[in-house]
Amino acid sequence: MKKISAYEIALSAVSCAIAAIALTVGTLYTPLLFTGYLFAGFALMIPLAKNCWWGDVLAFIGASLIALMFNGFNFFDTLPFIMFFGLHPLVNALQLKFKVKRWIAAPVKAVWFDASMYFVWRVVTGMAAPFGWEWVSRYIIPILLIGGTAFFFLYDYMIFKCQVSVNQIIGRIIRK
Repeated sequence: MKKISAYEIALSAVSCAIAAIALTVGTLYTPLLFTGYLFAGFALMIPLAKNCWWGDVLAFIGASLIALMFNGFNFFDTLPFIMFFGLHPLVNALQLKFKVKRWIAAPVKAVWFDASMYFVWRVVTGMAAPFGWEWVSRYIIPILLIGGTAFFFLYDYMIFKCQVSVNQIIGRIIRK
């Protein structure tokens, strides 16, 4: 195992702090929930720009725990980030590292996304009062399989493009 340098530790700490702030703001102010997931995901791309895999994992765990503490353990709003949105940049980076073909990885990640969102749906609706849209509960699987998968493919494409941008920005800041 290679020795982790000081700048990798600093990148991971900055990533953890930014992700925790973004996730906390998103969970405390509901209209910014998905924006919080996105910005936290972007922040978690920072250590990946320098191939610091363990730093990204630790930043993800730290950001999730800090956000949970700051938002009063609002587990329902943090769960999608913990199950999918926070891990997605790491999975994309590992896909590139191990040269997994996109046509193989994309369907696997789409199933992961759909399963995560279904699990979140069941947890939230199982513990919350009914909200009046019975047809959504009745047709949640087709909704996720069609709409969720279509959303995922667009999201995955955009996140790959964002990772390239983050890599360029971090590459300009830290030349090593």
